[in-house]
Amino acid sequence: MTWPASAPEQAPEGFAERQGDDGSFSLWSTAYGEGFHSGRGALREARETFLAPSQLERLAPGARLKVVEVCVGTGTNLGLLLEACAIRDLHLEWWGLELDPRPLRLALAAGDFRRPWQPATLQALEQLLTQGSWRGEDATCQIPWGDARQTVLELLGEERGHIDLVWHDAFSPQRCPQLWTLEFLEAAVALMAPSGRWISYCSAAAVREVLGLLGLHRVALDLPEGLPAGGNRWSGGTMASFTPPAPSPLWRELSAMELDHLASTAGEPYRDPSGREDAASIMETVEGPRLGLLAAAGGLPAALGGGGGTCKTLRTVPSRSRP
Repeated sequence: MTWPASAPEQAPEGFAERQGDDGSFSLWSTAYGEGFHSGRGALREARETFLAPSQLERLAPGARLKVVEVCVGTGTNLGLLLEACAIRDLHLEWWGLELDPRPLRLALAAGDFRRPWQPATLQALEQLLTQGSWRGEDATCQIPWGDARQTVLELLGEERGHIDLVWHDAFSPQRCPQLWTLEFLEAAVALMAPSGRWISYCSAAAVREVLGLLGLHRVALDLPEGLPAGGNRWSGGTMASFTPPAPSPLWRELSAMELDHLASTAGEPYRDPSGREDAASIMETVEGPRLGLLAAAGGLPAALGGGGGTCKTLRTVPSRSRP
């Protein structure tokens, strides 16, 4: 999720404005040391990573679509979804799990952010910011402001098994592991309808492994056009569902290398049984076992207490950044 350029200087409220390659508005978080969107740009990422794999064209005009978005940020994903649903005459019910209203406030104050949107879209975003809910002619949106680890449990009481799409757009697992734990993902998956889809830019082994443990079929999103494969860039993200999706140029089955990677120490799930641990405590739950397994396999450098061999199942951990 890191921006390709160097990190900006400290900005008011801990954020700095950025512009993607597509010219769209974005932000950099100094607290997390990551951009809110990839270098492709916020609008392009929203279209390619979230909207396209959702395949709204599957739905007949007049159909109801229920969506949960994990982390709203600047509201770009929601803006695109609102306008796409209006074009297709879909009745949208949307919930955003978000702790911090500042990114949305900063976005709505920026002319570059406001310029692409229809007036009704801006009205929805403004009312969500100030009131936490908005109702349009064919859409309802709610943001129950607070820690997503708690608000997702409240939503489960009302929408368990009813959600068509979960768009998981939190900061990367290494920066914000609280929203990528086995416990949080279990709650998010419990929201999904039998035909639901979980979609994210993330391709981390620890996340994909948990999705498999929860009974989902995982596919790798295709790399966005213009981004070459290689190095640590394996895919454009992950989509998961209870049944395998029909073949599409938008995704592919996980490769043998990716499946092998899930069985390595990189696939160790993040854990937060209490739902209240901080990032450092959660990282300890995976880093400790990983170092222990490496040391037992002789793959830990001698300076860290390991032998001189290598762990045969270990792969270089792929970047948790946005493609």
